[in-house]
Amino acid sequence: MVNFHSVTTSFSDNQGLMPSSEVLSSEVPSSEVYVCVHGHFYQPPRENPSLEVVERQPGAAPFHDWNERILRESYRPNAFARIMDHQGQILQIINNYEFISFNIGPTLMSWLARHDIETYRQILAADKRSCDRNNGHGNAIAQVYNHIILPLANERDKLTQVRWGIADFRKRFNRDPEGMWLAETAIDQDTLRVLIQEGIKFTIVAPSQVQRCRQMATGDQAAGEWHQVGGGQIDPTRPYRCFVPGLPAGQNYIDIFVYDGPISGDMGFSDILQSSQSFADRIGQAIRGERKGAQLISVATDGETFGHHRGGAERALAYALQHEFMDRGWNVISYARYLSLFPPTWELELKPVTAWSCAHGVERWQSDCGCGGGGEWHQQWRAPLRQALDWLRDELIEIYEITGEDLFKDAWAARDSYINIICDRTPLTIEQFFAKHQHHELTQVERTDALSLLEMQRHAMLMYTSCGWFFEEISRPEGTQVLRYAARAIELAEEICGESLEEDFIAKLALAPSNIPLFRDGAGVYRAQVRPARISVEQVVAHYAMSSLFHTYHREQRLYCHTLTHQDYQKQTMGALTLALGQVTIVSEITQAKGCYTFAVCHLGGQEFLCGIRPFKNRIAYARAKEAVLRIFAQGSIVQTIDAIQTQFGEYTFNLQQLFSEERQHIMQLLSQNTLDQLNQLYTQIYRENYGVLMAFHRESMDVPRELQVAAEITLSHRVIDVLRRLEQDLSDIDEHILAISTGYLGELEGIAIEANHLRCHLTLPQATPILEGLILQALRQTLQIETDATHQACTLAVNPIAIQGIKRLIVLGTNLGLNLNLERSQEVYYNYVQQCPPIPSLGQALGIVESA
Repeated sequence: MVNFHSVTTSFSDNQGLMPSSEVLSSEVPSSEVYVCVHGHFYQPPRENPSLEVVERQPGAAPFHDWNERILRESYRPNAFARIMDHQGQILQIINNYEFISFNIGPTLMSWLARHDIETYRQILAADKRSCDRNNGHGNAIAQVYNHIILPLANERDKLTQVRWGIADFRKRFNRDPEGMWLAETAIDQDTLRVLIQEGIKFTIVAPSQVQRCRQMATGDQAAGEWHQVGGGQIDPTRPYRCFVPGLPAGQNYIDIFVYDGPISGDMGFSDILQSSQSFADRIGQAIRGERKGAQLISVATDGETFGHHRGGAERALAYALQHEFMDRGWNVISYARYLSLFPPTWELELKPVTAWSCAHGVERWQSDCGCGGGGEWHQQWRAPLRQALDWLRDELIEIYEITGEDLFKDAWAARDSYINIICDRTPLTIEQFFAKHQHHELTQVERTDALSLLEMQRHAMLMYTSCGWFFEEISRPEGTQVLRYAARAIELAEEICGESLEEDFIAKLALAPSNIPLFRDGAGVYRAQVRPARISVEQVVAHYAMSSLFHTYHREQRLYCHTLTHQDYQKQTMGALTLALGQVTIVSEITQAKGCYTFAVCHLGGQEFLCGIRPFKNRIAYARAKEAVLRIFAQGSIVQTIDAIQTQFGEYTFNLQQLFSEERQHIMQLLSQNTLDQLNQLYTQIYRENYGVLMAFHRESMDVPRELQVAAEITLSHRVIDVLRRLEQDLSDIDEHILAISTGYLGELEGIAIEANHLRCHLTLPQATPILEGLILQALRQTLQIETDATHQACTLAVNPIAIQGIKRLIVLGTNLGLNLNLERSQEVYYNYVQQCPPIPSLGQALGIVESA
């Protein structure tokens, strides 16, 4: 556990802790020292471009993927950061986003909104509260859309990336952004010009990016002399103004904050975040005692540092923000708020082209500069990769302009506005978009072409996501991902104009040498890791057909980014064979492309499947094909059934291996379930028949035969899961919940735990932990019903004591079963409850929360 400094507060006596509703009033504080901690929260987009979902990533285990892992380790913990005592009991839960400056990548925010709405809402609420507290100057700042290195982008991509970043921010935070974070803080004059033109007031850079600075002219006082600070000697305790030539007077500057380089580096690479005291001590070293007036200690780091890279660092940050800094007389502030109080009195000039993570300008993203190297591995692939993508981008521009000329009033204005559809793909938003941008009243086919063109351009920008060049090898997941985006853009271009760019693109990738002999070059990476990940419409239909043998689908079924509607569906079983035939319409939610297909799928037993797909011609042809297959199937001949499917439906054929990986694994588990059930019955029989023998061995302190011990452990583990699932199913409303917990289920589970303990069984319960965590959370939410009187001054506690006792017993049960329960969400529900109502005796203690006296 992180060693927090002097954490002795409680809910009833905060001893100087900053109440979230009262911190940082709109008046200028008297203290002259301000501290701004900036977190750059970002993960590269990881979705399969064909499916618009993140697939399972084994390297992120035990989590589904890296987004989910970092959500659990950083994004959510910072939304619900714990301040704890020395016994590990929770004293306070803090929303760190409310007290730090932060940016969160738009693609990551989109993912958060789909996968953890509670964290997403906490982030939005944090910015809203900081706005209310600081005269509208919120903590959140925008980010260029998908982390493109802007100095290397063409002019149109610069504009779109900034405009998309602003529009996405405005939609989520309901206000215009004041600042914008540039990917890798990569910056040049053209980028600054775009920021200014689009209304951005400030950005943030590293000390190494500044060339010189001077005091600005004020009134009758001339500007000071220039000071060369190119070696990183810039004073980071004040904001600066940067003037950009070529713009009208009064609209020709942007303000710039320079973060403290040494402290920011220590946050990422030393142990100063081990405790709030260490963090504050290190920040204190930057305070300039001789300085008169306000000074800002500004630090910036990857937001994932707090919790993911540095376990527990979000707790040290919370305590520093809420207690440690104020104990030293410092004011916690954001960049936007500081700028509103203390406008720049100094100006600076930046070096021509720079970034915070490359000592060679922006060469890390276009050459073998040595940054991010992997020992003996070279990065000679970087330049050919960018050159291949630049070639592809330019080819796609030509297709976009020629085709878009007949569809849009202004193709590039339409692309800038497309962010509204990306953020909200509802029919209303799409209608509003076309009403504004269509060249004429478009047909449905033309609309699909228009949306496909825009998607082609979206992927043409996604393929420049900076992470593709950041590390040492092109075949890493990041390099593979940008190539997948390129492949999707190529695929869309071919659908639109019939011209294939793939072979020429692959030929250019062959000039990008890989460090891994298996791939040889970028072309090898493309063939081995990009092409196999591409998903055709026919494959989506085959996935639907095969999985329909195991799932009961609605007539209209959403599957990834497609909606399938079956016009006809029939399933028959004969012995070990199962056959399904159907006709479906599939519509892309992204491009509105529509297709009609017929299918026949047969499960031949085990893991053997055959699925035939054919485009729908007419009802008569489908009826004849269906009748022919059913007639042969009725005869019970596997060989003839296979032949009939291939003959009647076999324009495209698929088997289980061509199913999407996660569904394939799910079906394999279902197929093995019958065997597992039979084994469980056998082990249960062995256990029951030999229970007395097992007890005798234990009474005599003799080694139990392994076969008997295994039978006991498997049987009891299976019983635990079975009871938990029944309990989970029965918790449908509060009355049933009270009944379920206070009667047989919980007693049965407690009895199994006692039995397992007596027999010294090591139960295997990977499925039990999430079920029990969910049961505790569900029971808590059902039980803690908050009711207030008309004046909202008093809280009426309507809690059933039997239900509370049941929740505590569930928590104890987890311990007795040897489960490492994660009670974070339950803790957050209860903590929120006691902010409005009196604590419930001993429930907080069971949840690990210190209750008020």
